[in-house]
Amino acid sequence: MPQHYPFSAVLGCETDALDDMGLALVLTTISPEIGGVLVRGEKGTAKSTTVRALAAVLPPIDVYAGDRFSVDPADPAATSPDGPFGTETETIVRPVRLVELPVGATEDRVLGSLHLERALSHGKVEYEPGLLARAHRGILYVDEVNLLHDHLVDLLLDAAAMGQVTVERDGVSVEHAARFVLIGTMNPEEGELRPQLLDRFGLTVEVAAPREPALRAEVVRRRMAYDANPVAFTARYRDTDRALTERVETARERLAKVRLTESALMKIAEVCATFEVDGLRADIVTARTAVAHAAWEGRDEVTRADIRRAALLALPHRRRRNPFDAPGLDEDLLDQILGDDELPPEPPEGPAPDEPPTSPEDNTQDQAQGDGQRDEAADGDSDQAPATDDTPPESDGEPPVTPPAVTESGSTVRATAPYRPRLLKVQGLGEGAAGRRSRALASTGRRVGARRPDGPTGSLHLAETLLAAAGKQSSRGRTTGRVELRNEDLRVAVREGREANLVLFCVDASGSMAARKRMTQVKTAILSLLLDAYRRRDKVGLVTFRGAEATVALPPTHSVDIAAARLDEVPAGGRTPLAEGLLEAARVLTRERMRDPRLRPLLVLVTDGRATGGKDAVARSQQAAEYVAGLGVTTVVIDGESGPLRLGLALRLAELLRAEHLPMAEVSAEALAGTVRSRTQKGAA
Repeated sequence: MPQHYPFSAVLGCETDALDDMGLALVLTTISPEIGGVLVRGEKGTAKSTTVRALAAVLPPIDVYAGDRFSVDPADPAATSPDGPFGTETETIVRPVRLVELPVGATEDRVLGSLHLERALSHGKVEYEPGLLARAHRGILYVDEVNLLHDHLVDLLLDAAAMGQVTVERDGVSVEHAARFVLIGTMNPEEGELRPQLLDRFGLTVEVAAPREPALRAEVVRRRMAYDANPVAFTARYRDTDRALTERVETARERLAKVRLTESALMKIAEVCATFEVDGLRADIVTARTAVAHAAWEGRDEVTRADIRRAALLALPHRRRRNPFDAPGLDEDLLDQILGDDELPPEPPEGPAPDEPPTSPEDNTQDQAQGDGQRDEAADGDSDQAPATDDTPPESDGEPPVTPPAVTESGSTVRATAPYRPRLLKVQGLGEGAAGRRSRALASTGRRVGARRPDGPTGSLHLAETLLAAAGKQSSRGRTTGRVELRNEDLRVAVREGREANLVLFCVDASGSMAARKRMTQVKTAILSLLLDAYRRRDKVGLVTFRGAEATVALPPTHSVDIAAARLDEVPAGGRTPLAEGLLEAARVLTRERMRDPRLRPLLVLVTDGRATGGKDAVARSQQAAEYVAGLGVTTVVIDGESGPLRLGLALRLAELLRAEHLPMAEVSAEALAGTVRSRTQKGAA
């Protein structure tokens, strides 16, 4: 059996001082109803190592021998599709499974499907369990969960919330339990999860590499010791890991006994309401986490400390309103809401016998005293300085307008509020990763054909299977009776859906684009297209050109958050090296095509078409445009020229690139709809 890196060694602490990541993982194993953990952090921060080490410290489970669905023998209500099982059925004890879900997994692999080969060989409809069945009562781990397609993420989170999976497909109707601890890890630099999917994870933690040299050296020292002798290194931490296992088991037993008092529940509701989180999932998750934390600490009642730790784990990612917002929580405000005192005890059911009722006269007297104090403050006894005419008015909630920053090489302006842009697509039919932009052959969508299956499972295309077998019946010696089917006759459906693309922005940041506030319009249009790329799961890149050169401001990445930040930093001014910009974009596209031939690019060139940088700038830009056109890349030229007098240079450039020409004013979907309506009305007239 392979040696796993010890859980206590990777965390670098004892069981009574777990960091946020270790605590979140432990709490969600104590109470799986919390809804799993999302771990966000830069590369090389031991996210995967920690998750894999977690399974080894969890208490083992009892299962029926031969049960592929791992139901609990101690639960009389538990049923398995492999059952029924009686009291005489053999049970075994096995470790908790850690099931890893690949980013490229299909829906059939996750849910399970009809076993095609056995259906043909034995004439029996048999269900082949998927990864969710295997993960029951264990851990389902998704590395790079932000790169997983949306419908699979939603499927996983629904299963984690419901605790069961229902499969209705290909003549199979199966329902089985799927209660597991869902753990996802991601690097924010490669793209963010959408806010609505982020909210479905119970807890979220941020991890980063330590900055102290001593801690970094200790991490390296431990890793090298493990690589040199895994058995001896694991033995050093066996007692600590065993103590952690026992503590988790004890906390599970205590969980049902922990009391969530009415005052604690009201405090949780107050915290969630103050931080303005959407919906009630935050309240439920915070309450469950606080109860689990109290059980972990050995308490029988939820305290202020439990609520604080629960809020710090359950709320930061739920405050993310917009796609480009970063998760976070104001701890000072949280402490202010919770207060310094412990939660009050449960109030008695009736009025306190020793406390006299409050009379109306007392209320009147208290009010008079309060009014007198306010009057004294108004007469000048207050330490507060009086308002003067020079005092600025209170903010109405709008952010202050920041003037453009001016640098030695040009001015920097910011984009205004983004709008909904028109959909730009790559021509043809691709086979890239699932997304929401261009047409492609995919695992989901409408059926457009059939093919031979790649494995033992799949979505059977019955009509095409029968047609493939029909022409071979005579060679198989059959002229009447039932059709004889063989493995080579199998056909599965080919579906047409949508794929994600590489959207490479090549932006003219020269002085001509900076004139008459064009750069603000340019950045707003690009920001709107970035937001659209975020929703469609695209990869994005940014090339800018100004002065005498072109710069790769952002190499292709899945993180549109970084792209939006880099866009804000792009200055404008100087001459227009159009040829350099086109050639730099061509180099980026060529490199990306070598890395992933299935990822089809969309080049978005934003320019007014002028070429003024360098010797023979016009001729060189024409040659560069012809070179880019020869790459066969779908290109859109967004024309930044404005005003009554226009040279039409961007239109001529689009013709050389064999690209679509799109005026800046028509990037908006609403503007496009208005243009279509206007043309329709003119045609009708």
